[in-house]
Amino acid sequence: MTRTKLKADPWLCAVAAAQGRMDQPDALYVALDQAVKSAIGHKLFTILTYDGSTGEAARVYSNLPSPYPTGGRKRLTPGPWTEAVLDRGEAYIGRTHDDLRTVFSDHELIASLGCESVLNMPVRWRGRTLGSLNLLHEAGWYGEDDVAACLPFAQLTLPALLSPADL
Repeated sequence: MTRTKLKADPWLCAVAAAQGRMDQPDALYVALDQAVKSAIGHKLFTILTYDGSTGEAARVYSNLPSPYPTGGRKRLTPGPWTEAVLDRGEAYIGRTHDDLRTVFSDHELIASLGCESVLNMPVRWRGRTLGSLNLLHEAGWYGEDDVAACLPFAQLTLPALLSPADL
């Protein structure tokens, strides 16, 4: 009997291995940054957490800390983006600067970094969005195939985003 063996994805393996390191969550976030950049591509990469009780997002990682420092917080306005990403747990793809303009108040800063497209990938646990991976790149960079490719990376972020109340 011939058996087809699944080949391990080196980027997913690197992220999974980073979870075992002591220097958390930094080791995991850096491994995610490198893996997602190689596997999917990005110029700007951030990780946000969401607090449903306050309606705020907090940035816990950024590969460009000068314009997008960690610790930055913002109140999210209810609308189509929050309903899709936060409430339903669907990925959001913005393909052009106009798409970003309709969703993000900081679209001019985003564009100044050479980014005109976005993939916001929710991190989900027990039916709730706890955070998201946010990949930004040149116009037209992201498509539906990138959502499937990003899902395992997003879910590997989960241990760093869980709080005791989530368990």
